Amino acid sequence: MCLSTAALAACATRPGYTHLYGSPVPAAAWADRTIVIRPDTRHVNVEGGQTVKFIVGEKSFGWHFMAARTVTNFDLKEIAPPDMLERSVIAYVSPDPRYITAP
Repeated sequence: MCLSTAALAACATRPGYTHLYGSPVPAAAWADRTIVIRPDTRHVNVEGGQTVKFIVGEKSFGWHFMAARTVTNFDLKEIAPPDMLERSVIAYVSPDPRYITAP
């Protein structure tokens, strides 16, 4: 029982995986793209290496997408500031073209 309790405690305190998605940038910083998230937006398509400014109503946030190779999509709620997104919006991340080699 002790082992199970310790394992659960470790899972509860483990940090998120957002570092595998890239890093935040100030919303006022230069961006490659600006994406407006509207009430009917269900997903967005971004490219690895891009810096994107997201506008949600009157608020905004920025993100530099340097996703790990194993990351192809994730919920923007994981990286958005608290209370910015009230629902899921999936970011589909294509590989950074600078690192794609021809066969």
